[in-house]
Amino acid sequence: MAASASPAVDPSSVAADQLKSFIERIERLEEEKAGLAGDIKDVYAEAKGSGFDTKALRKIVSLRKKDHAERQEEEAILELYMQALGM
Repeated sequence: MAASASPAVDPSSVAADQLKSFIERIERLEEEKAGLAGDIKDVYAEAKGSGFDTKALRKIVSLRKKDHAERQEEEAILELYMQALGM
């Protein structure tokens, strides 16, 4: 089988430097993201320790990300489905 047709990158070229820069930036952001995820987990644990229901908190955070019209549509569909199921 023939090798892929992607061009070879000269390690001394500007493109190689740019590629390395992109990779390093992505790696730093991934580290920050992991740190933030840990911080969020800690806040949920703290809320749970204070007696709050973390499942409800997560739902509220999810709902607040949506605009009002999107939330209304979602709630209307949910209500329709629940009525169809006799709930």
